[in-house]
Amino acid sequence: MGKKEKQIKKRGNFLARNYLESWRYLKKTKNFIWAVVILFLIFALIGFFIHPPAELEKIILSYIMQILEKTRGMSLFELISFIFFNNMQTGFFGIILGFLVGLFPVILTLVNGYVLGYVSFLAVSSGGASSLLNLLPHGIFELPAIFISLGLGLKFGTFIFEKNKGAFFKEFFINSLKVFVFIIIPLLIIAAIIEGSLIFILS
Repeated sequence: MGKKEKQIKKRGNFLARNYLESWRYLKKTKNFIWAVVILFLIFALIGFFIHPPAELEKIILSYIMQILEKTRGMSLFELISFIFFNNMQTGFFGIILGFLVGLFPVILTLVNGYVLGYVSFLAVSSGGASSLLNLLPHGIFELPAIFISLGLGLKFGTFIFEKNKGAFFKEFFINSLKVFVFIIIPLLIIAAIIEGSLIFILS
């Protein structure tokens, strides 16, 4: 076997090994991920049925309008890039800032759940229940990626209860970085391509 073939094999083994290790770490984090999913769904229902006060509603609608204004006139590639980097930033900080006793991931979960619930209510009010089907493709890959990120961040917050905090931090950082690179980023790339393409076609 030549030098080039050995390098390719070594690279392939490296990718496969880290991909499998990422999934193994995800299994250890599944309870935290499910906790995020449940919290998100609860607050999505609250957002759908309990509408925000006028001031909060103004903030939510203003934020949506800012996003629409910012993405108006973008090319397909620009849209995909904007969506990907925006979600990647959310996912990354959802993990890293979890060291504050998991507070940031929880807040992010509650806020995003509530906003999605309220936006879903607005969509149903203007376009009927079938309009929710139009939102489905936008979240089919994006939401799992964000749930995983926030679940990892929530797990990170438990380091305060560990005896060997330094060792836990090192294990968390290395394994979470692997999950972020090998699982979360690919999901966000697919999500950005789907979402960006749909927005570009329908705009």
